[in-house]
Amino acid sequence: MPPRLPPRPSRRWPTLPFEQQHGVRIDKLLWFLRFARSRTLAQAMALQGHVRLNGKRIDKAHQAVAAGDILTLPLGRRVLVIEVLALPQRRGPAPEAQSYYRVLDETARSP
Repeated sequence: MPPRLPPRPSRRWPTLPFEQQHGVRIDKLLWFLRFARSRTLAQAMALQGHVRLNGKRIDKAHQAVAAGDILTLPLGRRVLVIEVLALPQRRGPAPEAQSYYRVLDETARSP
C-alpha cells in the first residue's frame, strides 16, 4: 500500500472575475464601449498609438485598463477624454456602454 499523503490545503479562489482584478485589454474595452466598430479596428487604434492611458501613449493592444483609468481618444475631428467607471462584461447596447464611462473633456480640433 502506498504511503498516504497529507490532505491538500484548501485554496481560496478569488471572489472577483479576472477582468476586475487585472483589468481588461484596451482593444476589447474600446470595442465594448462602442468607440470602435470592430475589435480589429480597436486593435489598430491601440497599435498605432492613437490612444493615451493616464497620459501615456499606448502602442500595444493588450495593455490592461482598470476602473478609474483615464483614456484620451481621437474620434474623427474631436478628442475625447473619459474616465472608466467600471469594466463591462459584454458589448451591449449604446446606453449600457455609456454607463461604464464618464466624459471628462471633449474638444474639437480646428480645421
